[in-house]
Amino acid sequence: MHTFFEFLGRRVPECLAVAQQVAAVPTKRVPPPETRFLDRDEIAKLFRQLPSEGRFALRDRALLLYNSGGRVQEVADLRVEHLEFGAQPRVRLHGKGDKWRICPLWEQTAKLPKQLVTDGSPSASPARPVFASQSGRALTRFGIYTIVRRHTGDLCASQAGPQRHHISPHVFRHSCAVSLLEAGVDVNVIRGWLGHVSLNTTNRYAEITVRAKEAALRLCEPPPSEKDTTAPKPVWRDDEVLLVWLSSL
Repeated sequence: MHTFFEFLGRRVPECLAVAQQVAAVPTKRVPPPETRFLDRDEIAKLFRQLPSEGRFALRDRALLLYNSGGRVQEVADLRVEHLEFGAQPRVRLHGKGDKWRICPLWEQTAKLPKQLVTDGSPSASPARPVFASQSGRALTRFGIYTIVRRHTGDLCASQAGPQRHHISPHVFRHSCAVSLLEAGVDVNVIRGWLGHVSLNTTNRYAEITVRAKEAALRLCEPPPSEKDTTAPKPVWRDDEVLLVWLSSL
């Protein structure tokens, strides 16, 4: 609303007074939504439950194993020509603001998309969608949501606590970011990996990972007992002349 009335005040001078009144209304401060992610044990459990046979078993496994941290729309728009299966597998993603970025792929991750695009059609068209529906068209973001919810239903049911949340494709994006952070990857690299414009958006992952906090706590914890430690050497030394002079004051 602020942006609209700011635009209106510039274009329609008669509405300037009203636009100033709207601009004076403070923005409501609300806590940011909870950033949910899956840890490694949950991801391993999920892939153990995925079907290994069936028409779309390979597609769904490749879809969930995607380690680029891409947004759901970026994954839906992915085409065969955007994948490179060389010595260093990588993918080109078309993100927000009509911006392209390149993300590396793990070798085990690259095997599934490579098999998916070459299975039954070695000479696939470069414009062919990587993740297609039964009709051969590219999956929509809503179709990807449906697939993710279908395969993660049992994982949601096993969650502890009264409130259970559905696992969305964006949770896998968060999980990729947290895994990179816990592996010691620089936050600026993660920002470019995820396609964030502002570093503040990436910094929130540093606040939600418990493993990083536990690692920092272990660095600061005291030794188990005094016997296991040796007295540190003082950084100063006795100066008898100086001590005598100080005593005479």
